[in-house]
Amino acid sequence: MTARPAVRLGMIGYGAIGKHVEAALKAGSIENLKLVAALVKRPRSEGDLLTHEPDRFFAHTFDAVAECAGHEAVRTHGQRVLESGADFLVTSVGAFTNTTLFERLLAVAKANGVRLILPSAGIGALDILSSAAVGGLESVTVTVRKDPSAWKGTVAETLVDLDALKAPHTVFDGPVREGARLYPQNVNISAAAAIAGLGLDRTRVVIVADPTITTHIVELEARGAFGRFTFMEDVAVSDENRKTGKLVAMAMVKSVRQLASTLVVAA
Repeated sequence: MTARPAVRLGMIGYGAIGKHVEAALKAGSIENLKLVAALVKRPRSEGDLLTHEPDRFFAHTFDAVAECAGHEAVRTHGQRVLESGADFLVTSVGAFTNTTLFERLLAVAKANGVRLILPSAGIGALDILSSAAVGGLESVTVTVRKDPSAWKGTVAETLVDLDALKAPHTVFDGPVREGARLYPQNVNISAAAAIAGLGLDRTRVVIVADPTITTHIVELEARGAFGRFTFMEDVAVSDENRKTGKLVAMAMVKSVRQLASTLVVAA
């Protein structure tokens, strides 16, 4: 029997997530997969895999490319990834609050026989939520709580004095389409939940700056023909980026592993 060739992986972005993926590969935690190259914004001297030149990056042949760099990377490179014949794993799902971009990338993926993959990344329960959507959903609410430092550099700074907060303060309560647009680095998880369920306009996101916590707490509640479920995660904050949790990098390792694994759990 002929063994399957190794999956050729590219990454756009090489921060906390990318480094965890590479570390997992070096540790032997991901089998039958090879990291070919990583595209970064600026020249870096961390290894031969890194390049800041898109043309050099896309000169490689990939089976899949994982985006770990933000909304702009999805807008700038997404179509080229799919046209190259590679599956595209998108962590910055909030970029798809732009319906035109989402529909264009879906069309390009279909035309090229590849997939646009939205990993679970920082939120769980997307499997049960997407299953419940088959029978019909009535409501979905995602509540994201992070300490005030996580909201520095966002529109929240214009709404409240983050440094002076003594109690939890809601900085947004409304449709995911608007919430994910306003907080592009913080609530991509809500966009993933929306696409899995009721959509960006009918899914509610509540965003809270909470000085009483040091972790990131995400709650998901859904009701529909199936009944009702609630999900809550309380995750440690990434050492590299206060806006994201450690679980995001772990989940991306899982998603990348499943590209090549013989056994796929919770697909």
